[in-house]
Amino acid sequence: MERVAYPETAVYFDVCLARLGVTLLTDEVAILRASVREVRRKRPFGIGAWVVLPDRMCAIWHVPRSDPNYGQRWGAIKARFSRDLRRAGRAPDWAFAEPGPKGEVGIWQRRFSDHVIRGSGDYDDHLRRCLGSPVRMGLVARPEDWAFSSIHRDMREGRKRACGVDGVRQRSVPPGDPVTR
Repeated sequence: MERVAYPETAVYFDVCLARLGVTLLTDEVAILRASVREVRRKRPFGIGAWVVLPDRMCAIWHVPRSDPNYGQRWGAIKARFSRDLRRAGRAPDWAFAEPGPKGEVGIWQRRFSDHVIRGSGDYDDHLRRCLGSPVRMGLVARPEDWAFSSIHRDMREGRKRACGVDGVRQRSVPPGDPVTR
């Protein structure tokens, strides 16, 4: 199904690697950032929030009215990151070893979750969800303690709304669970 945002709306995303529990995205965040910059240069979109976690990303994008197809943007980011990781000789062995059900190989899950945000209350809820994800996953005690988060940009720019993540709680994870999801 084609994913097209309504004009002038924000969209929340959760984009995951094919293998959960790895640290590829935070280990290779420089390549990821370069991939995002290049795609934004060619097909602009605004970033309301973005958090890079070890094996997934959460983001809120503001998609322009003139070019609302965010699925193509995500495809370009994922393809560029994968390509540049291979070119740098840093692609993990697991990424290309086992073909998926349709014969595909790669580091990303084929799909991503998206939610078209409807109103300021929904925006605030998804902003807290995005910025609070490192806390819920047990990676840090406070959202601002996570290095790979747009919360630092928002705090520098004095955006109090973005810092309204008080009350974000760490998820309880069963002892011995290797993946905190």
